[in-house]
Amino acid sequence: MARRTFFSFHYQRDVHRAEIVKNSWVTKPNREEAGFFNSSVFESKQRTSDDALKRFLDDGLFNCSVTCVLAGNQTAWRRWVRYELLRSFVEGKGLLAVSIHAVPRFNQGPDIAGPNPLSLLGYELKDQTVYLKEWDGQNQRWIWSPDVSSVPLAKLPYNLRGLPDATFDRIFSTYDWSTNGYQNIGQWIENAATAAGR
Repeated sequence: MARRTFFSFHYQRDVHRAEIVKNSWVTKPNREEAGFFNSSVFESKQRTSDDALKRFLDDGLFNCSVTCVLAGNQTAWRRWVRYELLRSFVEGKGLLAVSIHAVPRFNQGPDIAGPNPLSLLGYELKDQTVYLKEWDGQNQRWIWSPDVSSVPLAKLPYNLRGLPDATFDRIFSTYDWSTNGYQNIGQWIENAATAAGR
């Protein structure tokens, strides 16, 4: 079954790499075979305030069952990528990361790998409430998310594997596009949706 998927990525640096992934369904007989529908929006949207951009991104996430972060060199540090992933977590969407740094960009070669965005986001469970945290690279410490608030544990569909304090990469899968992503991305997305009960 094809899943409506939101693709999160660093627009300025990786839009061309992301387009290769997002448009991989075009060369398949139909979207059902591809395993996903592309529902992403772009960070370059003109905005008047942070609240306006959050509403814009929330609209993009609406009705998607899976969020797939396309991880390049700088993706993990982007505020709005983090927002999209944390909102997806709170909303109980399937989550996964796909490394795209090795995808060539036009006449340039591959990029250098960056950190996995799922390893710089996490949660702490206290009194049946899940508090969201982010790694602050500038100050080298964990901070509570300034953009997405806590959520009751009962609202989350995920198997947190008994981990009261963990990063997202411990509970969600990460893949590499260069390991036959064209053939496998539909199944990767399906796995993420199934794990979230979608």
